[in-house]
Amino acid sequence: MRIGIVNDMAMAVEILRRIVSGVDDCEVAWIARDGGEAVARCARDVPDLILMDLVMPVMNGVEATRRIMQASPCPILVVTASVTGNSGLVYEAMGHGALDVVATPSLGSGGSMGGADALLRKIEQVGLVTGARWAADPSVSTSAEIVPESQHVPLIAIGSSTGGPKALSQVLAAFPADLDAAVTIVQHVDEQFAHGLADWLGKSSKVPVQLARRGMQPQKANAYIAATNDHLTVTAAGAFSYSENPKNLPYRPSVDVFFGSAARNWRAKLVGVLLTGMGRDGAEGLLEIRKANHPTIAQDEATCVVYGMPKAAAQLDAAREILPIDGIGRAVLRHL
Repeated sequence: MRIGIVNDMAMAVEILRRIVSGVDDCEVAWIARDGGEAVARCARDVPDLILMDLVMPVMNGVEATRRIMQASPCPILVVTASVTGNSGLVYEAMGHGALDVVATPSLGSGGSMGGADALLRKIEQVGLVTGARWAADPSVSTSAEIVPESQHVPLIAIGSSTGGPKALSQVLAAFPADLDAAVTIVQHVDEQFAHGLADWLGKSSKVPVQLARRGMQPQKANAYIAATNDHLTVTAAGAFSYSENPKNLPYRPSVDVFFGSAARNWRAKLVGVLLTGMGRDGAEGLLEIRKANHPTIAQDEATCVVYGMPKAAAQLDAAREILPIDGIGRAVLRHL
């Protein structure tokens, strides 16, 4: 894997260079000291992955991500010294196409590098997503006591990845405050950023956005986001649960796992929506929802930051409708 490093701090660049160079089959493609230089270098040489800092002179990582994804798209992992302090910038970068975020590793006593393992896990995850097809394991258990259909509310199930935060905000903005359904979102984001994403999305949503907790039952006019690195599921009793299985999926939480559980267990109206993202996660699950005779929607290529997950759904004929992002919210309301 050829990796580009974008960071204006010499120490951070050296740490990242050492980590990348120490991994078999990984090499540093190039180093850029600011976002503008990164855009220019990527235009000449697109790497397999970019490690993008956020706060830099000339051009920050958010704008660099936006320009790269428009002109020379490739996987981008945000690597920043202050993840919590830069949470707003993190979600903006993810809205423009960054895959995920991790803290910049630091140099400790004796030359040890704190945080290197977390970065390596993210790099490995990107390699799996960009080079393999993944689907949910049907053996995931969601068994529970079945309750009458009247005890369920309509459910809008949404999956998203690369570019997802911005797309999600557009869909949620179309829903009224008295929405006659619950919304459940599986966005590919590490659990330490899930709460911040819920807060960020809540600023553009008329319905409150919160984390989905185990045992919680979705309520009308509320939106819920997968809260952990385990897979969110919904049980036949209409409650959220989490499962560590299947363990071999590159994305945790998995859209496929949640969609599959909803298709099997949800007893009321269900609408499946698959938004922008790299890879294939969600396509098989959306097909399960369609086969259960529920409406399914995928985002169109023109409005996707990365046309991967919706494209896979279209290839499987999993989406009854393929729509631009600004029409998805209205279509969901029509189905309800």
